[in-house]
Amino acid sequence: MTVELDSAAVAGYLANHPQFFEEHAQLFAGLRLPSALGGRTVSLQDRQVEVLREKVKALELRQASLYRVGEENDALNERFQDWTCSLLTARNDVDLPHVLVDGLKTVFHVPHATLRLWNVAEPYSHTWYAEDVSPDTRIFASSLHVPFCGPNNDFEAVRLLDDAGPIESVALLPLRATADSEAFGLLVLGSPDRQRFSADMATDFLARIARTSAAALSPLLA
Repeated sequence: MTVELDSAAVAGYLANHPQFFEEHAQLFAGLRLPSALGGRTVSLQDRQVEVLREKVKALELRQASLYRVGEENDALNERFQDWTCSLLTARNDVDLPHVLVDGLKTVFHVPHATLRLWNVAEPYSHTWYAEDVSPDTRIFASSLHVPFCGPNNDFEAVRLLDDAGPIESVALLPLRATADSEAFGLLVLGSPDRQRFSADMATDFLARIARTSAAALSPLLA
């Protein structure tokens, strides 16, 4: 009686009997397999070489991708340091908000950016960044536990970007003294590029910007 074996049974047998091809070396040498290149058939050894080459190529592409990401992260960290240094060297508290916002535009190439603070100290109450914002904007800022990124769905806060032209994507960064406190301000970043601040982008770096900005601006509060 002839018993037909399925491919899984054959694979299982070969896995459990690694000496099979040593005992049947002539069969091993004569095996021909379809190649991924050109549809031709090649020996088992040649097919193994092709598989290894494909794996090496995939690893090289992965390595190149990781290297590129590493370079981009290094460049981003360098920009962050430059921006932070500009905050530390600001001449006085009055200049600081302008230096902060201008740095976001120039260092990080953000097309549009502005800032609003509330509950500022009396000497700063008539500055541009202390202009009144609606209670809804304050509530919205406090509701954000991480920076918001995504399309501009006609957010009230985006209207603070005076004469900015069409804004397709935005990043809204709440400013807090501590992680659990109410927001005392909001950074608004905008771009005409819908993909600049996409909804699926990571917000870790923006959170660093928000924390640094909050620490720098806290002396302006009442």
